[in-house]
Amino acid sequence: MKGDFSGESNSFSGETNSRRLKLAIITFSIVGLIGALTLFFYLRYKSTHITTDNAYVEGSIHIVASKVSGTVSAIHVKDNQYVKKGELLVEIEPSDYEVKVREAEAGLNAEREKLKEINARIEAAIRQLDEAKARYEAQKANLALQRANLSQAELDLKRAEGLFKKEAISKAQYDRAKTAYEVALAQVKAQEELVRQAISAIEAQRALLKQVESLRPLQMANIRQKEAILESARLRQSYTKIFSPSDGYITKKSVEIGNQIREGQPLMAVVPLENVWIVANYKETQLSKMRPGQRVKIKVDTYPGRVFWGRVDSIMAGTGAVFSLFPPENATGNYVKVVQRIPVKIVLEGNTDPEHILRVGMSVVTTIIVE
Repeated sequence: MKGDFSGESNSFSGETNSRRLKLAIITFSIVGLIGALTLFFYLRYKSTHITTDNAYVEGSIHIVASKVSGTVSAIHVKDNQYVKKGELLVEIEPSDYEVKVREAEAGLNAEREKLKEINARIEAAIRQLDEAKARYEAQKANLALQRANLSQAELDLKRAEGLFKKEAISKAQYDRAKTAYEVALAQVKAQEELVRQAISAIEAQRALLKQVESLRPLQMANIRQKEAILESARLRQSYTKIFSPSDGYITKKSVEIGNQIREGQPLMAVVPLENVWIVANYKETQLSKMRPGQRVKIKVDTYPGRVFWGRVDSIMAGTGAVFSLFPPENATGNYVKVVQRIPVKIVLEGNTDPEHILRVGMSVVTTIIVE
C-alpha cells in the first residue's frame, strides 16, 4: 500500500513540476514578448521623437534709451506694467531744448527778413531797368525827330545857298538858314549822346540787377541751413518725451525722477510676449531628420502637466560655439572632437498660449516629431 501511495505521489509531483515549468515558460515568453514590444515601440518612438532639455523661451527685447541728455522730470510706468505702443513712458526736462528751438526760430526769421530785403531790391532794380528802357525809347524817338529836323534844315540851307547866289534872297536870310542847319546838327549830336547815355544806363542797371539776383541763391541756402537747424532743435525737443516702441511689459527699469541721464543711456526694456519663440539646442547628431514645419511638443518647467505645441521654424546656420566670443580653432593642433549643439528656432502655434503666460528665459523640454 505504501508503495502504491508513494508512486502516485511521485507521479503527482512530476505533473505539478511540469505544469509549473510550462507556466514559467509561458510567463517568461509573455514577459519577453512584452519587453520586446516595449523596446520596439520605445526605439521607434525615440527615432521619431527627438527630445532635448537644453531649450528656453526667447523673445524680442526692446531696450528703451534716451536720445538726449537731461534731468528726468516724470515717469509714467512702473516695473512689470503692460504698455501699448506709443504710450508715454518718461519725460525729460525740456527747458534747455525749448531755448534752442527759439534761438533757431529767431535765426530763421532773420534770414527770411534778409530774403525779403533782397527781393525788394530785385523788384526795385527791375523797375529802374524798365524806366531806363523807357528813357532809351524816348531818347531814340527824339533822336529820330532831331535827324528829321536836320534833314529839313539841310534842304533849307541848300535852297538858301542857291537863291543867295542868284541874289534872290538877302544875306541875312541865308545866314538864318545856315544857323538853323548848324543848330539842328548840334541838336542831333546832343541827342545821340543822350541815346548813348541811355544805353549805358540800361547796361549798368542790368549789371546791378544781376548782382542783386546773385544774392538770392546764397540767401536761400542760408535759409535752408537755418530750417535744418530748427528742425534738428525741434526733433531734439521731441526726444524729451520717450514713448514705448511696442506693446509689452516693462522690465529692468533703472531710472527715477530727478536722475541726470545721458544720451544713449538705457532706461528700461519693453518685452512683448505675444510673439515669443523657443530656442532648442540639439546635438548635431540629432539633426539628420529635422525639417522646418515639423510639429514640436513643448513642456515648460514652470507649468508641469501642461503641454504647448509649436513647429520648427528654422535651423541656425552654425553651431553655438562658432558664434561665441572666442570660437574654436580646430587647426591649432590640440583639436578634441566634441559633439556640438546647433540652435533650432521653434515658433508656437497660434492657439497654444492664448494667455501669454510664457516668459522669456523659461526652461523648457522640446520634443520634435520628425515623422
